Amino acid sequence: MAHVMLLTSERTIAAVLPSLDLLGHDVQVLPAETSSYVKVNEADVILLDARTDLAAARALCQSALALRLDIPLLLVLTEGGMAAVGPQWGADDVILAGAGPAEVEARIRLAARHQESTPAPARIRVHGVSIDEDSYMAKVSGRPLNLTFKEFELLKYLAAHPGRVFTREVLLQEVWGYDYFGGTRTVDVHVRRLRAKLGADHEQLIGTVRNVGYRFSAPQDEPEAS
Repeated sequence: MAHVMLLTSERTIAAVLPSLDLLGHDVQVLPAETSSYVKVNEADVILLDARTDLAAARALCQSALALRLDIPLLLVLTEGGMAAVGPQWGADDVILAGAGPAEVEARIRLAARHQESTPAPARIRVHGVSIDEDSYMAKVSGRPLNLTFKEFELLKYLAAHPGRVFTREVLLQEVWGYDYFGGTRTVDVHVRRLRAKLGADHEQLIGTVRNVGYRFSAPQDEPEAS
C-alpha cells in the first residue's frame, strides 16, 4: 500500500480521480498550495490536481523542483490539459482523471517503486492464514494447504497486502509475470481453486470487488493457529 498525497481544492478523492478511491492506498487530501509540501515527508507519491487550473499546477510543479522534493509527482489531467504539459513542468508522470483502476494502480506502483526499501517478510501470518516463503508451505488455522506453485504465489501476494484491491491485470503481471500471454480468466480460475482449498470457513478471505478485481479481506494480523 502506498502513501499518496493528493493536492487539490476538492474535498473528496472521487471528485478528482474516481479510480483511486477504489484502490487500497493511504490517501491524504491537502490543499493545492506550496505550504502543503511541508507535510510530504512520509508520502510515496504526490498527485497534483491539474484538471482546471493549469497555470497554478505548473507553478506548484516548479515549487516542488525548487524545494528539491525527492518524491515522484504525478499530474491528474483532463485530455485537453495534456497538450499544455511539457518537460519544463518537472512532473514525473501524468494520469487522466478518467483512467481506470488498473492504469492508476500501475502508475502509482511504478512511481513509488524507488521509495520502497523494506523487503517482504519471509513469513506472513494474517487472519488464521500462515505462509512460509522459505518452505513454500501455507496453512489455514493450522491445516496445511496443498497448493500448486501459482496458487501459493497468488495467496502470498494477496495476503501480503490485506485490504488492498488488485485488478486482474495487476495480479496477472505480479504473479504470472510480464512475459505471460494468457488472459485474465487465469486469475479467476486460480482464485476459485484457492477458495475451494481454503474451505467454507475461510473462502471469504479472498473477496471480489465488483468490476475491479480481488482483495484479501482480513482486517488485521493474527497469530498463527497451533
